[in-house]
Amino acid sequence: MKITINEGCGEIEVMINCPEVTEQIRKIAAALNSLDERISGVTNGHTHMVERRDVFYFESVDKRCFFYTAGDCYETPLKLYEIEEHMAGRSFFRSSKSQIVNLTRIKSLCPDFNGRIEVVMENGEKLIVSRQYARLLKERLGIR
Repeated sequence: MKITINEGCGEIEVMINCPEVTEQIRKIAAALNSLDERISGVTNGHTHMVERRDVFYFESVDKRCFFYTAGDCYETPLKLYEIEEHMAGRSFFRSSKSQIVNLTRIKSLCPDFNGRIEVVMENGEKLIVSRQYARLLKERLGIR
């Protein structure tokens, strides 16, 4: 892979020249897109750019990663740990081994058995925060 940086342009533009679009190229493009305030996701064969604030949560299922908005589900080539790194310092919180939740989209919390917390999102969807992350969630939200 060859990387060239040219200074003195009006705005940042990243161009990927490749013989064919591979999974590695898709991951590179997704990683670059995640540096912006939007994240790319695929649904019905189309790639969409979604504002981060519109994402309710990310979920890893069968080694594939998805994110959910109020009414749609998108697949992203990024791994959950990559998403967690890109979302560091923002309103996203690791709620279990397979989920990252947008704290600004939580409607309510309810204690669940075995120290877990049931989270109800603004769209009515219910998620479970594992007991491993429950204490951290309370701290992050300022709840006792």
